[in-house]
Amino acid sequence: MTAAEISRIAGVTRATVSNWRRRHDDFPAPSAGTESSPLYDLSAVQAWLRGRGHTSAVSPTEELRTALRLLGPGSGVAARLFPLVAAASRRTPEELAELAALPDDQLIARADKTAQELPASVPQAEPVRYGPDDAGAVRALLGCVREAGAQAALDVLAERELDESAASGVYQTPEGLARLMARLLPEGASRVLDPACGSGTLLAAAARQGARELFGQDSLPVQGQRTAVRLLIAAPEAETSIRVGDSMRADAFPDLTVDAVLCNPPFGDRDWGHDELAYDPRWAYGVPPRFESELAWVQHALAHLEPGGHAVMLLPPALAFRASGRRIRAELIRSGALRAVVSLPARAAYPLHIGLQIWVFQRPEPGGPDRTTVLFVDGEGEQRAAAGTPSATATAGTGTRGGSRSHRPGAPFDWAELTDRVLGQWAAFTADPDSYTDEPGVARAVPLVDLLDDVVDITPARQVRVAADIDPAALARRAQDLRGRLTEAVAALAAAAESGEWRPSGDSAREWRTATVADLARGGALTVLRAAPSGTRGSKDGSAATADRPVLTSGDIAAGNPPSSGGVDIDPDTAHPVAAGDVLVRAIGGGSATMTRVADDQDAGALLGPHVHLLRPDPARLDPWFLAGFLGAEDNIASASTGSTHVQVTPGRLRVPLLPLEDQRRYGEAFRRVYELRAAVRRTADLAADTAATLTTGLTAGVLLPPDTPDTPGAADSRSV
Repeated sequence: MTAAEISRIAGVTRATVSNWRRRHDDFPAPSAGTESSPLYDLSAVQAWLRGRGHTSAVSPTEELRTALRLLGPGSGVAARLFPLVAAASRRTPEELAELAALPDDQLIARADKTAQELPASVPQAEPVRYGPDDAGAVRALLGCVREAGAQAALDVLAERELDESAASGVYQTPEGLARLMARLLPEGASRVLDPACGSGTLLAAAARQGARELFGQDSLPVQGQRTAVRLLIAAPEAETSIRVGDSMRADAFPDLTVDAVLCNPPFGDRDWGHDELAYDPRWAYGVPPRFESELAWVQHALAHLEPGGHAVMLLPPALAFRASGRRIRAELIRSGALRAVVSLPARAAYPLHIGLQIWVFQRPEPGGPDRTTVLFVDGEGEQRAAAGTPSATATAGTGTRGGSRSHRPGAPFDWAELTDRVLGQWAAFTADPDSYTDEPGVARAVPLVDLLDDVVDITPARQVRVAADIDPAALARRAQDLRGRLTEAVAALAAAAESGEWRPSGDSAREWRTATVADLARGGALTVLRAAPSGTRGSKDGSAATADRPVLTSGDIAAGNPPSSGGVDIDPDTAHPVAAGDVLVRAIGGGSATMTRVADDQDAGALLGPHVHLLRPDPARLDPWFLAGFLGAEDNIASASTGSTHVQVTPGRLRVPLLPLEDQRRYGEAFRRVYELRAAVRRTADLAADTAATLTTGLTAGVLLPPDTPDTPGAADSRSV
């Protein structure tokens, strides 16, 4: 590793590293490189830093990435470390610390022995041997599992392998989306298949819902191994069978039928085997066109279902209306196999620029009940739904820190709200499809005969009639209520902007000495806590375990919302409770969203969510608002981050000016006013957008009339037009 990398992991400047080299005879000698650009052994540097009481200032995941990078491309060490992740997940933090402290030769010997215990459920697993050069990576892996959790370590290893294999178009299904898809399956679905299992997120979500037999296949060996190890960690009691291969051309489970299929298949694949599979028996609803690979995956899933079994699939929106797929769509509808289509907002999952859809299928049962309708849920149209009825979801923002939780471009995605909306409609529909009541602007059950026209367009926004059954009086009352709230918000915004005179500091900017968060932590001025890893140790069902406990997430900080009302996959037995005065820093950022927050009484008692760092300052030495203001500065975040679009923040590298407590409090009060100004802007913008959407819908639907004003020509005759 270079001197620059040493400064980064130690949380000091390059000059400090140069001083260490000159002043300390025991500083590790270069092991490679040149005189002008020396390279140092990672494990030797880490041992020297530990001996002098320097804790690493980088996140454990970044430390593991560094260790893997130092071994160079083509080493294959990432894949060889997969067995150790599963083994390390079963160790306590104390045991992992003891292992990491072993000398290199003993550590490698223990790793070799452990690797031989890799279960047979991991596909294409080769016998693993480690050498002396691997000690740094093994030690970094143990630290990552101890501090960030086994799943985080597994993702770093897979990321490295995918980079080296030049695999493209590989995206992990978001945890929130995986939970939603798994919860659309009926209770009691025990045998679940994912024929494009990828990172294993969907199968892990199915296990949390009670599935006990898990089957998966993926064309990439690293993804198959990743899924297998993930399930060993997340669902050790489940029976798993993971295979590597092309599910279309070489189905690893040709005779298998299951209770349910969960799948996020590859999109737009033109080489899926159209010519050689033209007469495949799976095409019960029609031969998929060459450019409709997704319809091949749909029929593959249906072919693996028991009669009455369900499949939930994530699909691109064009599949709902493309002319080439019209006949197969019609047959899926006519047979009763298609049960529901749910649209998602853009940025909910990759690719981020389009709003994907969830399609729910049920394999027809011989002699089973006739299915006469298909449910459509427009999860994409939150603002349209809010304008249609006073009880719509946008009103949920009343009383929150930052206003509505509606999804704005660049804002964090609120999976809890979308999940509640979709599952509520799905539960009502499946309980009694014939008596299901439509919710204008949100969901509608459409008769099959209305779908089987010349186009067979099953886009939810087209099928959910936004303007249907709107009560003119109710909408007028809502418009008046929104106008009153907007007027109050504008007044509050003006008051927040009046925060006194801002004076220049002088002819030039102030200069001050600074210290890193790592330095402050070593000096006892503050404590840094990380979020509890998700999906590890403790509760087997993290979302259920936190259902009654609010969780403060990265999204809540960015949007200025109160703690989320549960459904976040963490273990409450190991999660840190938030206290008033804590400073919260988002671990993953990007864009212009707020990066820091000072916890207040409303946050106190909530659990620290994933991707959030908690800094607990000593109030006798540090003012919380002073700390939050400087930590959240754009330049500070940039200097302590890696990545470009979505940056990963290393809190130990953030810098804070060294000022007397009285000066800190003056700055802290100013930062608090700035925070309140930003919150007032957010509330006002949300209310303005909500008001405009409501008025536009009312006017275009014919349920609101333009207001009479003296300047409006013909206002007195407007009712007769």
